Amino acid sequence: MSVRTRHYVRVSGRPGGRPMVFAHGYGCDQNMWRFITPDFEVDHQVVTFDHVGFGHSDLSAYDPVKYNSLHGYAADVVEVMRDLELTDAVFVGHSVSAMIGVLAHAQAPELFGALVMVGPSARYVDDGDYVGGFSRAQIKDLLDNLDANHLGWSAAIAPVIMGNPDRPELAAELTNSFCRTDPDVARQFARVSFLSDNRADLPGVDVPTLVLQCSEDVIAPETAGRYVHEHIPGSTFTQLSATGHCPHLSAPEETTAAIRAWT
Repeated sequence: MSVRTRHYVRVSGRPGGRPMVFAHGYGCDQNMWRFITPDFEVDHQVVTFDHVGFGHSDLSAYDPVKYNSLHGYAADVVEVMRDLELTDAVFVGHSVSAMIGVLAHAQAPELFGALVMVGPSARYVDDGDYVGGFSRAQIKDLLDNLDANHLGWSAAIAPVIMGNPDRPELAAELTNSFCRTDPDVARQFARVSFLSDNRADLPGVDVPTLVLQCSEDVIAPETAGRYVHEHIPGSTFTQLSATGHCPHLSAPEETTAAIRAWT
């Protein structure tokens, strides 16, 4: 199958404009960017896609061996960008896709002109002086609960990830997205995401990088975001007023403005 079919690649915006590639986080799909991309379509070539196993991607392409590491997802990003013949692209990655972008840049630096990281974490598990936000026991419980009851776990965790309890429609959208994901894919990607450690990869990033940090983000707390910023040379750290882990859904205007102000 073609790369574009496999990842349900969509290209919009201004032909010849600087490319912007938007990559979704765990349990989501490219539709999560729908409040952000219209603003950039005015003067950029906008690319959205679904990671294999999510959204409208081709589930038959899912390979548990390949996707037992974030490097497999990074290789897909490189393949999509090469297929589209992109250069000097601005890669916008949410959550775990921020680190997928770091790994993709390492694989093919000639494709990338900048990175925008929305709610990044290089390691979710606390480690010595490093505060990722979760103890090993908490991550084990989280993964065990996912194994035991995918739908129940999705309904419980999505509102926590989204935050903004006064806007239940946001949590409902995330819950529905989680529930649509194949349970086996969800379990493996959760393990790969929450147990990954990409701290050593950060100093190798040599393109301009923006770290967008939400307030009251239980998945990627400020300590994690600041660590990413402090270990990527020359990066910019922007603290958003938006709360929760998904500002592109809960506060798209602020998120868009922050990216525009930086680029």
